[in-house]
Amino acid sequence: MDKKIEIKEWIEYAKRDFNSAIFLKNMNPAPMEIICYHCEQSAEKFLKAFMILKDEQIMRTHDLVLLLHKCMIYEKEFNDIKQECVNLTKYGTITRYPYFYEISRDDMDKAIIDCEKIIDFIENKINNYYEKSKE
Repeated sequence: MDKKIEIKEWIEYAKRDFNSAIFLKNMNPAPMEIICYHCEQSAEKFLKAFMILKDEQIMRTHDLVLLLHKCMIYEKEFNDIKQECVNLTKYGTITRYPYFYEISRDDMDKAIIDCEKIIDFIENKINNYYEKSKE
């Protein structure tokens, strides 16, 4: 598959996760654990899209920090989103099953903000890459 098409597909799926989180936020009561999970999933897919851009093997992991370190091999600026990755990583597993984990509205709002920062950062990196390749 063409790399540009593959990246586009990963980003489209990532945006679906994020848009689902935003949509679910308006429910009453909001399913906060599911919203946080979708934020983690969106961030994970964006990180993997960048890895594809760099011809890196996609890892089967929900550990955003591990994925972030792979991205940092190519661009040290990924350190700018490290805390957001740390914050979201836990939602990739703990929210998927009916274990007791208390998530507050503040946690949910923070997950959305963290995810938005990761999305903006990586979209910018990918767009810049393609802009430079046109020159």
